Amino acid sequence: MIRKVFLVSLVFVLSIISLGDVRKTPAAEFDLLISQGRIIDGSGNPWFAGDIGIRDGRIAEIGRIESSRARRTIAAKGLVVAPGFIDVHTHIESGIARQPAAENFLRMGVTSVVTGNCGGSELNLGEWFAGLEKNGVSINIASLIGHNTVRRAGMNGDFDRPPTAEEMEKMRGLVEKGMQDGAVGLSTGLIYIPGTFAKTGEIVELAKVAAGLGGVYASHMRNEGLKIEDAISEALEVGQQAGCPVELSHFKVSSKKRWGASGKIIKMVEEARSRGLQVTVDQYLYTASSTSLAARFPSWVFEGGREKSFERLRDPATRASIKKEMIDENQKNGRKDFSFSVVANYRSKTEYNGKSITEITLFARGKTGAEEEAEQMIEMILAGGAQMIYHTMTDPDLELIFKQPFTMVASDAGVIDFESPSVPHPRGAGNNARALGVYVREKRLVGIEEAIRKMTSLPAQTFKLWDRGILRPGMAADLVIFDEQKVIDRASYKEPKQYPLGIDFVIVNGEVVVESGAHTGGKPGKVLRGRGVQLTAR
Repeated sequence: MIRKVFLVSLVFVLSIISLGDVRKTPAAEFDLLISQGRIIDGSGNPWFAGDIGIRDGRIAEIGRIESSRARRTIAAKGLVVAPGFIDVHTHIESGIARQPAAENFLRMGVTSVVTGNCGGSELNLGEWFAGLEKNGVSINIASLIGHNTVRRAGMNGDFDRPPTAEEMEKMRGLVEKGMQDGAVGLSTGLIYIPGTFAKTGEIVELAKVAAGLGGVYASHMRNEGLKIEDAISEALEVGQQAGCPVELSHFKVSSKKRWGASGKIIKMVEEARSRGLQVTVDQYLYTASSTSLAARFPSWVFEGGREKSFERLRDPATRASIKKEMIDENQKNGRKDFSFSVVANYRSKTEYNGKSITEITLFARGKTGAEEEAEQMIEMILAGGAQMIYHTMTDPDLELIFKQPFTMVASDAGVIDFESPSVPHPRGAGNNARALGVYVREKRLVGIEEAIRKMTSLPAQTFKLWDRGILRPGMAADLVIFDEQKVIDRASYKEPKQYPLGIDFVIVNGEVVVESGAHTGGKPGKVLRGRGVQLTAR
């Protein structure tokens, strides 16, 4: 009897010890585990099967990992796991404060953006970056310092002239300050005021400042149509003289008379690279561009500011000259009217949004034709201007450019307000998904590994974002998980405010921000500062 009681007591004690051991299991090693995914690491290498363990916002381990080692597991069997996409050409300055979720980018799988393109950026980047960090954002943000922004701040009076020695020194100082605050390079927008008046030598001097602090030269060139070779030559000359990499923005052929010239301009990039100049290009995968209505007007119209430009537009003789120059330029590019121009956002009359200039002119003036359409465009400028979509490109050029190894995928978009009456370019909600669904799966122009390289490690390499763009232990945990058989863009020119299908999860710095196609509300994004910060601190 005593022996039996002893055995029962022993069993009871051992069971208590055993339960205590269960309660004291070690803490999970990983915050998040992505299991059984088809990993495409961003390098261009073929996919491989594996698991990814994430800890403290970084990739901690890649291989075969037991789910018991993680607090949370995302089952990715049958899905592609890739680095988060890096969009190197965006314009988020005006929208990110109001919409820090930046959902149109995240839902395309974009986890990092480079803004400040086309010569336009925040002037005080240090202050702007601090505000982003204080308020929180859902995506990572890097910025260029914009030449147009710097020229406005650095020059006094009219811009249609070279800067004085004093003004030039001030502009150098502004670029230097931007680089020291964390800019990743200098951008130009040479079809816009005031950059259009700048000579090559001025740009070289400012690019030298950026190059000395580790930056690139990113250019919206002077011409993307009839004189595109001259524009490319100038951009390459700036890079050569300044000693810095060159990034050619939204690389395209936009003149109907030059369609088919993509092979020639690609050769110019190849030859520059063979000479030792680092040149890359970015591209959105649509045959329409988007910029202001003012881009259809001669630059001299807007010199001196709003009042002077309005005086010119209202003066009958000057107005006639403006219309003639607009029509002549349009005809030189192989177009008989302005029907290729569609309104994206016209605040004065939102009912015009989504309609072509030809449709608007017929409605407003009762007739069409180049003369009447030019007149209508002048009236719209006088009423505040508009954001436009221009159907000026062709698929064969677009596709040939996409296939080049130095081409990156970039949207040229801002943060989209889905509640506004605007009808923006569909690239802002569909670009990356379109690359995967249309140009990889349907058209088979490149393999999926190469397409992902164009959206990840190539952008990271170009802008020196060295802890992004590739899946390796120690790298930042920015990832996108998608179904390669289902991923597709839904945004169209008629209905551009539609998110893609097939992108299931997006992770930024280790935090899930898109789950099962919905934003979680998380704001784990970071400011990605350029090398100028470190070089200045030495």
